[in-house]
Amino acid sequence: MDKQFRDLQLQQMDALLETWSAAQLSARPRAGWVRAIRESLGMSAAAFARRLGMTPVGVRKLESAEASDRITLASLRKLAQALDCELQYPLVPRTSLVQQVEDRAEMVARERLRPIAHSMALEDQAVQGQLNKLQLELAIKDLIEGSRRELW
Repeated sequence: MDKQFRDLQLQQMDALLETWSAAQLSARPRAGWVRAIRESLGMSAAAFARRLGMTPVGVRKLESAEASDRITLASLRKLAQALDCELQYPLVPRTSLVQQVEDRAEMVARERLRPIAHSMALEDQAVQGQLNKLQLELAIKDLIEGSRRELW
């Protein structure tokens, strides 16, 4: 993948996820979204079970699985459809993807430069101040512009 395409892909994914990052989404209800929506609609577990073609016990098990993070996406999608809802499933990064790449590049660069700096200091050839900062910045730039696989 060429660098321009790779950088564009990263920026486009950041832009797509920005909507989710900016959204003030509510925390999942304690009993789970499925049960909360079903009960808000005034739909009994038995009526919901009939819509799904399963038993009320099966519905309660699935609702419990959602509330305890044990449900599969396929099951959750089926339940959402029976409630006339759309399942949306984003992974929302805590920081932008660009920032994650930059932070990781800095961490890797520091790890790589640390033993070199130590050896040079032992030989009384340590790089000082601005030159040390420049060396780090160049290492970060090389990592960001190179293969991103080296970052991980």
